[in-house]
Amino acid sequence: MDTLRLLDLDIDRPARRVSRAGEPLPISGMTWILLDVLLAHGTDVVDFDTLAAEVWAPAVVGEDAVSQRVKLLRQALGDDSRHPRYIRSVRGRGYQLCAQPVAVSAPPARSGWDRKAGWTATAAAAVAVAAIVFVLWPRPAPQGAAQPVLQRADYYASIGQASNNERAISLYRQALQADPESVPARRGLSRALSAQRCLFNGTPAQMEEALRLADQERQRAPDDAAAHALWGYAQDCLGNMRQAIAGYSRAIELDPADERSRASLAYLQQERGELVTALRGNLSLKAPGRVRFRDVQVARELELLGFTQAAAQRHARNFQLYPDNVFSNIAWPRSLYVAGAPEQARQALDEALARGTPHPQLLRLQGELALLAGDPVAAAAAFERGRQLRPQQSLGQTLADLHGVPPSRAMWLGERLQQRAANAGDGWPDAALERALLLQAGGRHTDAVAALHQAVDDGFRDVAWLRVTPLFVPLHNAPGWPALLDRLDTDIARQRALVLAAPWRPDDLAALSAAPAAGTR
Repeated sequence: MDTLRLLDLDIDRPARRVSRAGEPLPISGMTWILLDVLLAHGTDVVDFDTLAAEVWAPAVVGEDAVSQRVKLLRQALGDDSRHPRYIRSVRGRGYQLCAQPVAVSAPPARSGWDRKAGWTATAAAAVAVAAIVFVLWPRPAPQGAAQPVLQRADYYASIGQASNNERAISLYRQALQADPESVPARRGLSRALSAQRCLFNGTPAQMEEALRLADQERQRAPDDAAAHALWGYAQDCLGNMRQAIAGYSRAIELDPADERSRASLAYLQQERGELVTALRGNLSLKAPGRVRFRDVQVARELELLGFTQAAAQRHARNFQLYPDNVFSNIAWPRSLYVAGAPEQARQALDEALARGTPHPQLLRLQGELALLAGDPVAAAAAFERGRQLRPQQSLGQTLADLHGVPPSRAMWLGERLQQRAANAGDGWPDAALERALLLQAGGRHTDAVAALHQAVDDGFRDVAWLRVTPLFVPLHNAPGWPALLDRLDTDIARQRALVLAAPWRPDDLAALSAAPAAGTR
């Protein structure tokens, strides 16, 4: 029963895909596993203990966790708990489907697939964040003595949570002890270690090991698309944009159907300011449900293009549906902030911080909101927590030092500027933004504006944030500031017009204007 129909839902179990009238629904990770368990039981009532055992085991969860996950599944399906169409609550017992799922076809058998391991025959769960996209990379089915351990490792890696990723790393190491030559174990360990750095504030030593394993795989299989994607992801998590682009591009060249690498590449194109190319790449994915952060990327690209209402609707929906997704937790409060709703942004940020997905960008946003509220002490504390979370991140160090109590001295500013000059041209706009902050702190406002122009050259396009952030308020009266904003508005209007004229544009953009005033202020 690989392909099922439940009322008006089409369900492809091996692909972990649910669609209605051809439109995919945002069901993945633990939410997919929960649905799959319910499908396996048909219309029987599935009690809380069974759901906890079949969805979360060996982790131990209570009824609240089960109920919350059912709520997320209902939201994704568009179901109403008061008038259920798909999933019915049975008071004191559990949940059941409202209708019997029907087998649609019986495609050729796939070896090694089950609902918990998922994709062990054709792909193993993995992570990729194009600065930061978390996805599943294809790979051969595990064989031999390491197979049971690998299946559990793949399962934990696919969930996308810090504690489960750590379990996956441990299990991949166990699999390598059982079979030191296991390619799936080596690749799985590399992916999980990279994800630990990208998503969960891992250590430099973990990242070095991830890159070493990826290098070995690329050398061992130079014509294997998955090996190049693995290497690209490791470079991505190290912040090496050019190498990451090369790795993803080579993977796509070898396997044009590799949509995960396409999504990762689209993120980097977004960071390079190529918003039209990035948006088209994400919208062209044939199976977007398999790319965990694709919906967040699309919303962000629409936001940068000035389609604020369409972006806000997507951000709000992602924030509601994916409480364990660190990037949707960042995106919604940030979008409220740049839209000029700081109080709503603070409320959303408080909820995001309580969800257990720590990230420097959340703390940076907390610091900016504190500055906006006139509380420099709280801002300094937030920036310092961001530095402690990822002490190796240069921009976080600079923000913590500039807003510390007392702030840093002029000698330190000079040394820091020299360090950042040595790292210029790495492909990321953050380096130029950091130089602008340092130059501004030293009273060199004209040079600071020039550094922001360099950030635009490097791909920075977030003009809405630049207008509202308190970090650059001293530059608002500097010569060249209006020209900087006009430059950004002009390019965004150009790219916005290209999207509106494209046949692939989202339907909710059809009636909008290309004028920058419609969305960038």
